[in-house]
Formats: sequence, structure tokens, C-alpha cells
Amino acid sequence: MKILLLLLPMLLLGEETAVEEQTESFISHYEYGEMLYNNPRGVSCSKCHGRSGEGKIIVQYKDTYAKEPIKGADIRQKSLVKMVDSVARYHKVMPRYYLTDNEVRAIYDFLQKKNEVYLNSIN
Repeated sequence: MKILLLLLPMLLLGEETAVEEQTESFISHYEYGEMLYNNPRGVSCSKCHGRSGEGKIIVQYKDTYAKEPIKGADIRQKSLVKMVDSVARYHKVMPRYYLTDNEVRAIYDFLQKKNEVYLNSIN
């Protein structure tokens, strides 16, 4: 009986690993990042940051002198550390998504792959 109790955690960990492997084979890391970028918690990152993270105008308002845009930032060159930090804190305009570090990593990797040509051209 004691042996079964000692082996139980290993058996449970083995099942968890098998579930993770099934999840990874169901959807690629790139597709997971793309899915999260396009709809992480019901609000798309692409609505403000553009289809590839290039940033775009969210809305324009007219002040006394001219039209002033509110823009989503260009996030293509952001480091993973900056993205994790940015998603974890509050902003004036950007909603907080409560993404895990692994989810932010998937979004980061998706953007890096999607913008590979652009990123190579500026380096």
C-alpha cells in the first residue's frame, strides 16, 4: 500500500504530461500564439496592434487644432520581457488580459515568426 502511495504522484504527473503532449499535437505553438493574439480573452490584440503587431490607429478625436489619434503601439520589436511586463500591468487604454507567461510567450513567438522578414531587414 505504501508503494502505491509513493507511486501515485508519478502516475499523476505522467498523465499530465500525456495531456500536454496531446494538446501540443492538436494545435501548433504558432497556431496557439495566433489564436491568442487574435482573441485572447474576447478582445483581439490585432484590433489595436494590427494584424502583425505593427500598431494602428484605434480612434481619432478632434481637438482645438487638429485631429489627434489614439494608437496601438508597434510591438514587433518588443522583447519577451517587455511584453510580459506590459501585459501584466494596467494601461490607460489597453485592457488587462491576465495572460500567463506561457500565453504571452506564444503570442511573442507568433509575432516573431510572422514578422521574420521585417525583423531581419532592420537588423
